[in-house]
Amino acid sequence: MHQNKNQNNAPLHVPVLLQEVLQNLAPAPGNSYLDLTAGYGGHASAVVSRTRNNVRTTLVDRDENAISVLKGQFKSGERLIHADFLMASIELSAEGQTYDLILADLGVSSPHLNDARRGFMFSESGPLDMRMDQQQTLSASDIVNHWDEAKIADILKRYSEEPKAKHIANLIVGARPITTTAQLADTVKKAWPGYSRAHPATRTFQALRIAVNDELGQLERALPVWLDLLAPGGRLAVISFHSLEDRIVKQFLAQAAGDRYDAELQLLTKRPVVAGPTELVNNPRARSAKLRAAVKK
Repeated sequence: MHQNKNQNNAPLHVPVLLQEVLQNLAPAPGNSYLDLTAGYGGHASAVVSRTRNNVRTTLVDRDENAISVLKGQFKSGERLIHADFLMASIELSAEGQTYDLILADLGVSSPHLNDARRGFMFSESGPLDMRMDQQQTLSASDIVNHWDEAKIADILKRYSEEPKAKHIANLIVGARPITTTAQLADTVKKAWPGYSRAHPATRTFQALRIAVNDELGQLERALPVWLDLLAPGGRLAVISFHSLEDRIVKQFLAQAAGDRYDAELQLLTKRPVVAGPTELVNNPRARSAKLRAAVKK
């Protein structure tokens, strides 16, 4: 699939819930800002324009392509960190850093999804990869071709609630070696004969992506660190894209903002903020996005 490019020759990625993020973070001149999933700079550009290029801006991404784009886009003293958000958060916390504004957009960026070479898509054939950080060793191919059947069934059930997890795991093991996304999608499709509005492999690909990148485990370990990184009065916004992520974020924020004297947070969103009809027309990817935000007392 052809990727549109912006004038800097970067893959075009439209940030989701941009106005809602700005409303809840309320960036102001002089605010320090930490973007833990800066991607191609969509949210960061809008926030930094309102903090007036404050040098206390830190942009994090685990994808080397994104870091390369960010280097060309931000040249006013912003700090760039090539790491996953958990490792970057631990590093910043160890340095004693705090921020007025923290954003984490947990979704996979459109350039990832649209580039068959990254292995996230099944509409075009590509290698079984799915690594957000190309430097890590574990890939989807390792799981599909080397993990045992019970373990594959477990991640399909746990990470995507796939009702035919055992059957699909059996089909995968029986079809080895599987080398491409198209081959994997065709294998999974055998478990779901007949017409289906969504591709039968959608849940399997989601589960593999979550497992490859340890998305839920990293989120659970990172949230307490983000709380430590917030300055008093600082605001945290998190965008999730599926129910398992949203549940983790919801439970953590609710616990930290509980009705007790030592509660550390106050919720800015009692319910998740979702995209409006106008954004959904212009950016269908926002369909599953949910934003939750809180302010540190």
